[in-house]
Amino acid sequence: MNRAKAKRLKDRLRVLAVLGWAFSLPACASLSHLFDAKQETPGSKPLVFQSEEYIVIRMQTNETAEGLAERFLKDRNKGWVVAEANRGVSFEKGSFIVIPLKEEARGGLGPDGYQTVPILCYHRLAERCESALCMTTPVFEAQMRTLKERGFRVVSLADLADFLAYRRALPAKSVVINLDDGYRSTYDIAYPILKKYGFTAALFIYTDFIGASANSLTWDQLQAMKAGGFEVGSHSLSHCDLTKKSQGEDEEQYIERIRKELVRSKEIIDKKLNQNTTAFAFPYGEYNHRILSLCEEAGYRLGLSVKRGGNPFFSDPLVLRRDQILKRDMESFVDSLVTFQELPLR
Repeated sequence: MNRAKAKRLKDRLRVLAVLGWAFSLPACASLSHLFDAKQETPGSKPLVFQSEEYIVIRMQTNETAEGLAERFLKDRNKGWVVAEANRGVSFEKGSFIVIPLKEEARGGLGPDGYQTVPILCYHRLAERCESALCMTTPVFEAQMRTLKERGFRVVSLADLADFLAYRRALPAKSVVINLDDGYRSTYDIAYPILKKYGFTAALFIYTDFIGASANSLTWDQLQAMKAGGFEVGSHSLSHCDLTKKSQGEDEEQYIERIRKELVRSKEIIDKKLNQNTTAFAFPYGEYNHRILSLCEEAGYRLGLSVKRGGNPFFSDPLVLRRDQILKRDMESFVDSLVTFQELPLR
């Protein structure tokens, strides 16, 4: 058994030992002191045990992991911390729930390897598809259902940025969902399916496309999805290959055009959605050192390529990897869900 698992087992056994001690005392005296007396004060917390690392409570009503995280950890978004500490336990009246007070290892680094976060990239959705960049609605829903059933948690790019900066931990089976370009199907098809499973996504749009046809998103639709927890990043103005000069273009003209693609698209999104856009997806996944410098100059902090693979905490945030979900079979999809890289570090 590795050291991390041994420590978790030791901590859990200590909690169980305390509970065993409590239940070994005379029934009327000990348990009424631990539970019933606590209930006399409205809003009191039915505390069973507390250390620097854990709180153990006995549920007095049904409650969610998110609700417990808000009460005890002062952060509803840390519901996953409570959920992962109580796998297989129902959050129902009478259940004993362990609430970790210390965050798991930042960066997902352990003695047997390190965590890696896949970014799953989609483009257009439709009932029937011919293009490789199109995913059929039934398959997309099946893939989202698979994520839910297998315990994966969809996190935001903001969460991933904090993970990369070694500021926070993420759930062990974290993924980011991303849709590129700004197709109308993002709102009509992907949005309701993602909401059904409690997921959000990062949308990368090229601004010339928004509102340009019946096949594209509108700014009102983007605002609605943003209000629903979705993120919006830039995919340039025109979806051109940023690494290539146009015919007859000299160096100065080329740099000025690329700077406009980066800066102007950010300005438009910032104004339309009242935000500070800090993520950019490279059209066609193409970039070079000069493009990266211009991205930083424009104010972007995350850059997304289309190189396959996940993202450990030590990834360069300006060249994140993404898995384009192109094949319409579940086996290929599941193969992209690698969230841990084994590497003995002892």
